[in-house]
Amino acid sequence: MKLEELKSGSVIRGIVLGEPVTVVHARWLGSNAVELTFKRQNGDVSSRLLYRDDESQLELMERGMPWAFNADGHLFQLASEAHRIRLGYLFDPLLAVHTSLVEPLPHQITAVYEQMLPRQPLRYLLADDPGAGKTIMTGLLIKELRARGDLERCMVVCPGMLAEQWQDEMWEKFSLPFEILTNQKIEASRTGNWFQENDLVIARLDMLSRNENLQAKLQQTDWDLIVVDEAHKMSAHVFGNEVKYTKRYQLGQLLSKTTRHFLLLTATPHNGKEEDFHLFLSLLDEDRFVGSFRQGVQTLDASDLMRRLSKEQLVTFDNTPLFPERRAYTIKYELSDPEAELYKQVTDYVREEFNRADRIENGGRRNTVGFALTSIQRRLASSPEAIYQSLQRRQARLERRLAEEKLLKRGAAIHTEWQNELPTLSDDTLIDLEDAPSAEYEDLEDRVIDQATASLTIAELEAEIETLRRLVKLA
Repeated sequence: MKLEELKSGSVIRGIVLGEPVTVVHARWLGSNAVELTFKRQNGDVSSRLLYRDDESQLELMERGMPWAFNADGHLFQLASEAHRIRLGYLFDPLLAVHTSLVEPLPHQITAVYEQMLPRQPLRYLLADDPGAGKTIMTGLLIKELRARGDLERCMVVCPGMLAEQWQDEMWEKFSLPFEILTNQKIEASRTGNWFQENDLVIARLDMLSRNENLQAKLQQTDWDLIVVDEAHKMSAHVFGNEVKYTKRYQLGQLLSKTTRHFLLLTATPHNGKEEDFHLFLSLLDEDRFVGSFRQGVQTLDASDLMRRLSKEQLVTFDNTPLFPERRAYTIKYELSDPEAELYKQVTDYVREEFNRADRIENGGRRNTVGFALTSIQRRLASSPEAIYQSLQRRQARLERRLAEEKLLKRGAAIHTEWQNELPTLSDDTLIDLEDAPSAEYEDLEDRVIDQATASLTIAELEAEIETLRRLVKLA
């Protein structure tokens, strides 16, 4: 472009970097220089001397808009819609509700939008009664945090039998594509650390708590939110001056340190011991709940860290109770003389066998025998038919074992290899059984009632069988 083409009203590019300007006036200074007065797009008026050497940088533009709107209109619409959605939470305070396939109840909305979202960082215990919809609340929280740009990486830790249920709920209701951690996926990991390769993860509680290699890999990662379902399983226990830290509790400590937001879900947060609850809350705030709880000196107030609503407090939008009112009645009845005698005799038998079980050095086997005896006492309280069937099966099983021992002539001491068929119940396993499915619990109960015994010699086994014969006859 030549300097002679600089006319008033022309739009020129190359005078101001990256911006076209409009010529106001051009005054020649000789034949090789021009003093150019121009107006920028923001309205400012400036001037500049231009020489022949500047002609190569100048470009005359057509009058009109400085940008041409000739791109693909569909792509522009897509980009603008994506930008609108990204900023949607600024205009829709319940964005996750309106973009999910759920119809939340009042207590679910208040939990997410009034209790949890305002907390930065979120360290919270959601302890509503069963049936309150804690999974839905968690899904709404995750989706809302993602919409606000506050969450990219999230992990849900839950009991193994709930993993697929969590995955289905998150996808079907919230379109969140969670991946379940499996041994096959760990082995197929490209980097050697599957956690780093996936942003939305579901992991089984015991798979993590029992695998130190997985825990080491978990320590190398950072998470925006970790959710633990059935969080009461991550408990520690105080016995006198001693604290027993379970593997699950130690996993909880690790999870708490690797995430910014930490959410615990459980319907049974308190086991009746303030000391244990104090340790449980330290997973959320280690500084606040440091040290041991001193009964009578400290008061445990966690109202700012948790919410617990009973079923009676849950209502719909028209204030209709969500669940019918619970009415508990205690019906008293008198035991007949034969029933009372059976109850006394079985109780004496269980008490005596418990005392003998204390002699067993193997802690796992001792727990198994104790579980069997407790189950016998429970079936005694159930019905005469239940205790009769249990005693009869136990008698028959022990008689077969006695016959095998005598046939093999093993001497006075009982060979205990046959008891290896029984599961060894550790302290952690006994705690797990409290939340096991009823079918699984009853199957294990039948197996140990039929076989587990505290008898260590043939003579003791014969005496126990004789006691069982008497109890079966009485039943």
